Amino acid sequence: MYRGVRNRKQLLAGLSLVLASVAMPALAHEAEADEPRATLSAEASSEVAQDTVEITLAAELSGASQTEVADALNQRLDSVMKQAKGHQGIEARSGSYRIWPTTDREGKIAEWRGQAEILLESRDFPAVSKLAASLGDRMPISGLSFSVSRERRAAEEQKLLAQAVDAFKARAQALTQALGFGAYRFRSVELGGQGAVPPVPMPRMMMSAMAADKAAAPVEGGRERVSVSVQGTIALLPK
Repeated sequence: MYRGVRNRKQLLAGLSLVLASVAMPALAHEAEADEPRATLSAEASSEVAQDTVEITLAAELSGASQTEVADALNQRLDSVMKQAKGHQGIEARSGSYRIWPTTDREGKIAEWRGQAEILLESRDFPAVSKLAASLGDRMPISGLSFSVSRERRAAEEQKLLAQAVDAFKARAQALTQALGFGAYRFRSVELGGQGAVPPVPMPRMMMSAMAADKAAAPVEGGRERVSVSVQGTIALLPK
């Protein structure tokens, strides 16, 4: 009889511990659910010099047959690409390539036309400008655009991240005090940014001037905005 009572007391004590362990997280979760929350954001940005240029060289040919145009276009591409490659700090790669027929009034094929591109990309503006000018007699410049390199963008975003976080903390602290709370804690945080933007093309008039001039024309990029943002939700805690 005595042993049965003792076992029952031990069972009840163990059951109480289990119920307490279940109830404590539930109460904590309920308390967290009652905490006022606020969602806010902060941003840091800067203007960065565009350090990369992409020059598009294009050739357009015509002929009596598709084979004739393709052969002539391929020879032109091969000749220019051989001269374009091998320059330190300049990347040369193929661009668009297409061949199409043109028709007369009766709908019959009058001739075939072909167009192909070679893209030159570099951070050495004088060198790539000089190379493009030397290739202009076979493939004139048809496009020119500027951008910020991935390396420079990543380095700038790393600097801006600390600024954006500090701005977010300052805003969270100011809001906490303005609403009469004692402190805050983070509930969720997300990072964002402007990301890479499309290259900025040079005006057509400037490209035409470069294509007409055999000498290397001066090439200079502009500036680009880089930004990092922090969005998050905070829980407001009483004093």
